[in-house]
Amino acid sequence: MRTDDPLPPVGDDSLPPVRDVLTAIATGLWRWDNASGTVTLDAEAARLLGLPARAQTLSEAGVRSRFHPVDWNEIYGTVQLAVAEGTLAEARLRIMDDTGRRVLRVVRSRSKPVMHGTTEAYELIGTLQEVTDPGPGSAARTPVTGDWRRSREAFLLDAGRALAEARSTEEVLRVAAGLSMPGFSPDGLAVFGVEGERLTIIGHHGHQPGDDGPFSAMPLDTDYPAAEVVRTGRAVYLSTPEDYRRRYPAAWPLASRFERQSWAFLPLTVAGRTMGTWMAAFTYPVSFTPDERSVLTTVARMLAQALSRAGVAESERELTEGLQRSMLPMLGPQIPGMSVAARYVPTGGGLQVGGDWYDMIPLPSGRIAFVIGDVQGHDVRAAGLMGQLRIALRAYASEGHRPDAVLSRATRFLSGITESITYGSSGTGDDHATEYDPRFATCLYVEADPATGVLEIGRAGHPEPAIRMSDGTVLLRPTAGGLPLGIDPDADYPTTRLVLEPGETMLICTDGLIETGGHDLDSGWSRIRAILEEYPGQDEPDALEQLADSLVQAVHGPSSHHTTGPLADRREDDIAVLLLSRAGRPEQRTDARRTVLTVAQAEPERVAGARRHLRDLLHDWADDDQVDSAVLMVSEMLTNVLVHTDGDALLVAEVTGEPGARRLRAEVADGSDDLPHRRHPGELASSGRGLVLMELLAGAWGVDPRGDGKSIWFELYEDAGASGGGAE
Repeated sequence: MRTDDPLPPVGDDSLPPVRDVLTAIATGLWRWDNASGTVTLDAEAARLLGLPARAQTLSEAGVRSRFHPVDWNEIYGTVQLAVAEGTLAEARLRIMDDTGRRVLRVVRSRSKPVMHGTTEAYELIGTLQEVTDPGPGSAARTPVTGDWRRSREAFLLDAGRALAEARSTEEVLRVAAGLSMPGFSPDGLAVFGVEGERLTIIGHHGHQPGDDGPFSAMPLDTDYPAAEVVRTGRAVYLSTPEDYRRRYPAAWPLASRFERQSWAFLPLTVAGRTMGTWMAAFTYPVSFTPDERSVLTTVARMLAQALSRAGVAESERELTEGLQRSMLPMLGPQIPGMSVAARYVPTGGGLQVGGDWYDMIPLPSGRIAFVIGDVQGHDVRAAGLMGQLRIALRAYASEGHRPDAVLSRATRFLSGITESITYGSSGTGDDHATEYDPRFATCLYVEADPATGVLEIGRAGHPEPAIRMSDGTVLLRPTAGGLPLGIDPDADYPTTRLVLEPGETMLICTDGLIETGGHDLDSGWSRIRAILEEYPGQDEPDALEQLADSLVQAVHGPSSHHTTGPLADRREDDIAVLLLSRAGRPEQRTDARRTVLTVAQAEPERVAGARRHLRDLLHDWADDDQVDSAVLMVSEMLTNVLVHTDGDALLVAEVTGEPGARRLRAEVADGSDDLPHRRHPGELASSGRGLVLMELLAGAWGVDPRGDGKSIWFELYEDAGASGGGAE
């Protein structure tokens, strides 16, 4: 419709043109084209927006700069609702000057969206008229229809959701500072708390650093609005500086320098107790109508609940983390010739406290004991048992007991303290009630001699240690072990002796490092093995600390989210990691790989483990057929010991030389003096082929008598293929 078109006659009288009518009542016309992003204004509309009084077309951004940002966001939402419902969009808007600091006037906009077919494009055609309310008070910013009420409800829903998701006091304050209230928004915020008889500032926004100095640690009887709110539990609204000066003359000099025009101080109340005060300050006058007070009061209630939840959560985190830190020891002073690094990562769910631990214990003999373990459970009781068990292990070790004796005493101790739980009155007349709550713990105890690198290891149901050799080869070291602690008070724990050569690193950890991310033992070790193989060794500073970080990052870092294991529903677990590296000068280090493995008569299943162990040792051997031959011969030698003798078999395998020209020497020793004899098995014979295989597959082999038994050995040469040799 054109503004110069006359209206149709009514009766005998003719009305003036629409343009003259709108000019007479100081009403402007505007058209907002959503498709082109332009806004067309007539002369009166341009004047109302603070522009030259002539018809003109501006970009959407040019018109937007004339409105208060809060009002623009508000009208945008109102327009979208009108487009969806096909209704009028009506709101009151503040027009700002060129600097964006001063309100020129308040206008009322009424518009009707006109859709363009089935597309999302539309035109918004409407009017602008100045509101005659004096000053930019809240009434001037309150829409005259139910749109403001809908905007307020949407704002409160968004604010409640954002505050409910905040997990710390800092997050709550950040959310509060970002709230944009419908029609009016504070320019300065402050949250006051109470400590004893004094007012404290928990946080503030819209002020410079240091501005909170005069207001912190105020006595509660101070003549200050926030203190009065805490004392009385009632809100204080100050619409003008004159109200502030009249009611609080002593505090006014402190507040006047911030150049605010209105203030609201609202109680933060939880469960009937006022825990503090929320201050909202405005740079323009606000009359605090009932609607505005309702919004502020609702926000204050949600803010109080959010701060209370955040405070409880922070207290729990501080308590659990402090408890865990107090139970996990600091690694002691540096060990001559060795480096140590450790990490502990609690599980992400529930209380961040659990039963994993590590320890380093100086022994009377001058050796060092390293302990790592995991008490069943992820609760406070598991953490308490962990602390008791760690202290008991430290006490037994400090008395000078060997690893087997330390673990035997520890399992007896844990069995005793977990047989029953005694707690308060049961309500049945008994002073105490008893509940059976058995717990067990896995543990690995290592006694290390820094001078020689000798490690004596006792294992109670715990994952075996891994060794990274100086050339990057990683092996799981099979070690003898017993039941987890606390299951059988009379359990025995055999000891395994290893030597950590110069340049080698030992990893001991809890199963959380292996199985986190849905992995089982096999897939989890494959992941850990790759990290250990990439370790650059000890030549770089802080290399061991970097390795510890890399191991944790591989489990909890972003990459772990893309490489989940086969057991996706596996529960996450705590992680404890301890790394021990033996230093050595470059000339002391050797590229030789050497491993020792005992297969007991009572553990024939370890023959299969020995085969896997040898394959890991020969992981980069050039000839796969030779690797198969070596595995076959070792399996035959170990089985012969278990079948034809009454003792255990000791396997020693060593790889020496440069890649491409290396030598493998494998030796199996036993305590029997009976030497093997060459036999001629028939076609259907089930035994007697051991020496025949040695002659066919080994580069060299032999039998060496010893004072307490014998050893059978063979050698393979990487450059000699799989050609057979003879007995020497």
